[in-house]
Amino acid sequence: MMSSEFVETSITQVQDYWNRRPCNIRHSTAEIGTKEYFDQVEERKYLVEPHIPAFAKFERWTGKKVLEIGCGIGTDTMNFARAGAEVTAVDLSGESLKLAKKRAEVFGLSDRIKFYEVNAEKLSEYIPPQKYDLVYSFGVIHHSPHPEKIIEQVRENFVHSGSELKLMVYYRYAWKVLWIMLTHGQGQFWKLDRWIAEHSEAQTGCPVTYSYTKKTVKDLIGEGFEIKENYVEHIFPYRIKDYVKYQYVKEWHWRILPQGVFRQLEKKLGWHLCVTAKAK
Repeated sequence: MMSSEFVETSITQVQDYWNRRPCNIRHSTAEIGTKEYFDQVEERKYLVEPHIPAFAKFERWTGKKVLEIGCGIGTDTMNFARAGAEVTAVDLSGESLKLAKKRAEVFGLSDRIKFYEVNAEKLSEYIPPQKYDLVYSFGVIHHSPHPEKIIEQVRENFVHSGSELKLMVYYRYAWKVLWIMLTHGQGQFWKLDRWIAEHSEAQTGCPVTYSYTKKTVKDLIGEGFEIKENYVEHIFPYRIKDYVKYQYVKEWHWRILPQGVFRQLEKKLGWHLCVTAKAK
């Protein structure tokens, strides 16, 4: 769902935001850049977002070429490389890439990963066009002012017939959107896009955050791809005041809800819209 407010945002604003606090950088209290730090970051990420490995299917890409758009500090990147993929990982944030490169060194995976600092809206200007078996982007392109340009770059330059596109973007009808409006929005539904952006991430004030429905994400992906999966996942159940202290105490309303009911709600009102599409 497009917003004229975001279209006018500069890519430099987005870059500065993620350089100030790379995603998941506070997932560990260990010394940044150590093996202990990276292990704890991965453990916490997949504890809170356990659906990621099942969506990425890391083991499927052994011996394949993977392009990751928005690698951040490299949690999923490492797992593609560990599984034996040949990975090209790009990100807008130079600060994130510094940690991702260090992570690859720490785990002896540097020979399997090529890193590039890029504006993905102009991807082919930064890396040579070539065909990948998988293009993967989890929770990234909705933070770019023109995400449709990223998909256009992928379609025209980086996939062959049969390549997969695995994409996670934020879901418009998520529980989190309702929570944002009830907690911060003051009933100003005409400012919904701005409220979502402001509170979509751990660090407030994200300059761009689009959200999508199952229909509008099809429009985003457009022609040239056949959608194979399109589902929602992930409700964050923990109390923030405890979570920031690395304690995992669920909000009272999630504690009293049977796990089976909670899982059904995640599939209806999850924050993550997970799409798998195949290039024609």
